[in-house]
Amino acid sequence: MYTEMFKSFSEQTEKTLAPYVKFNKLFTKNVEDLTELQLAAVRAYSDLGLSQLKAVGEVKDLESLTAFNSQQLETLTKLSQQLMDDSNKFSAVAQTFKNDVEELVAENVKQVNPV
Repeated sequence: MYTEMFKSFSEQTEKTLAPYVKFNKLFTKNVEDLTELQLAAVRAYSDLGLSQLKAVGEVKDLESLTAFNSQQLETLTKLSQQLMDDSNKFSAVAQTFKNDVEELVAENVKQVNPV
């Protein structure tokens, strides 16, 4: 008798908590994806900054200064492209998370209100 009662309680608890478990998995994956993107962005910007510091360190005369200045437009273009790419990646992760959560909510609403 108690075994059936505990089994029934356990099944009901699993059904009740299933949406929360799914949401937590979605949220964890989203945080993981965002963390990976942020680490990659920090790495890319650090590399760019270090390369600029090295380039400045190579400036010794007017000719090398001119070469450094001409390289700056290319560097700014590269930085701008990196910022755009990172922005698009972050937007894609956010959109995917939003779609997954909306799908989860719709699925749970359908289970609660079968039409």
